Amino acid sequence: MGYQNVKFPENTKFLVTGGAGFIGSNLCEAILRLGYKVRCLDDLSTGKQENVDMFLDNPNYEFIKGDIKDLDTCMKACEGVDYVLNQAAWGSVPRSIEMPLFYCANNIMGTLNMMEAARQNGVKKFVYASSSSVYGDEPKLPKKEGVEGNLLSPYALTKRCDEEWAKQYTMHYGLPTIGMRYFNVFGRRQDPNGAYAAVIPKFLKLLLAGERPTINGDGQQSRDFTYIENVIEANLKACLAPKEADGQAYNIAFGGREYLNDIYMGLTSALNVDIEPIYGPDRAGDIKHSNADISKARELLGYDPEWSFQRGIEAAIEWYKENL
Repeated sequence: MGYQNVKFPENTKFLVTGGAGFIGSNLCEAILRLGYKVRCLDDLSTGKQENVDMFLDNPNYEFIKGDIKDLDTCMKACEGVDYVLNQAAWGSVPRSIEMPLFYCANNIMGTLNMMEAARQNGVKKFVYASSSSVYGDEPKLPKKEGVEGNLLSPYALTKRCDEEWAKQYTMHYGLPTIGMRYFNVFGRRQDPNGAYAAVIPKFLKLLLAGERPTINGDGQQSRDFTYIENVIEANLKACLAPKEADGQAYNIAFGGREYLNDIYMGLTSALNVDIEPIYGPDRAGDIKHSNADISKARELLGYDPEWSFQRGIEAAIEWYKENL
């Protein structure tokens, strides 16, 4: 179950780009726990050194401070690597609307550099972060691969471009690629700070400090919140997926649906606080509802998520209580 029984040959080496970020640092930690080698590449623009400091004494861990926008850096990072888990990207739909050129350079050209470096270094599998934002304004639920709507933000566009480039690299250059369409990932080490922080850590931080969080919109929007352990499982299983899985992208979620108002009430109840939220305007580029069909990932990747939203949120609350 999960990823504890996922087996690779001894001395297998992973490159995790964006490895000092939320998802990346959790991937590094899981791989090291399983006894394999990790090279972490991060320019620390959004990732944090403190997320990976705990690995510094591990002989299987190596850190490179570098930028995926630089092809030479990507080439060096891919030397001697079996699998690339490419998490390096700038997130946030609203911020991408403000900074389209930067998002193009970082999320598209950066990912393309990594694919090219992985190809030239004979990497066995290139697993990369995509996003549920690629579904755009497609209203049908649950979201199913192959049924996408009009893109609603530059961020979503960058992720769709990454998927199309990955197809090309599998088709023309023989690089086995697999895309992870993440649905609202949450869990330990997710940053609660800043204007573009994800909603769960932001709510928790403010509630623990006795402050009133703002809910964008009416709180009736729903999301398929996905605990970090499920994402780790998906990435590791994708590395070992059969050839017919290559060149495609997969929904990575639990397959549930939670409403923001319900989540907020659940958090106040769990923390035993009575704090009314503030309701603000809708965020530009946001979709109203999101819920994933994960049957394709089950079938082709062997993905079988164990962590429900409820189990995950309990673990997240405990972590933030101890670490904020």
